[in-house]
Amino acid sequence: MFSSNKSRDERPSASGQAGSRGRGMFSVIGPDMAVTGDVRATADLHIDGNIEGDVHCGNLVQGSESRIVGGVTADTARIAGTIEGSVRVRHLTVERSAKIIGDVEYADITIENGGHVDGRLKRTAEPAAAGLHAVPTQEQAA
Repeated sequence: MFSSNKSRDERPSASGQAGSRGRGMFSVIGPDMAVTGDVRATADLHIDGNIEGDVHCGNLVQGSESRIVGGVTADTARIAGTIEGSVRVRHLTVERSAKIIGDVEYADITIENGGHVDGRLKRTAEPAAAGLHAVPTQEQAA
């Protein structure tokens, strides 16, 4: 009656990741959290709190009240808060409430009216941007 059609490989493991890539999984750093140190996530990451350290993830969503003091490396990022540090992202969206203080490397970028970037913008070619993957998959690491 309540059986699942998911194969055994798609079910979350003890580490909380589904399969080897964490498909469908995401992590949240809530607004009441402050992290000192680097943050690495193989899954998508949503940050509403404050981080003092570098952030490495596949896909990043940053809330408008969030602050990151450190570098950000991701495949895609939607920034709405403040980042003080360099940003290396393949696909970047800077929302109207965002403020980036640091250099930005991107393959494609959207800056909404009112979004603020105080630093150098450097467009990278798509093949070179492939090296921006923050966290190698298990297949790449092997």
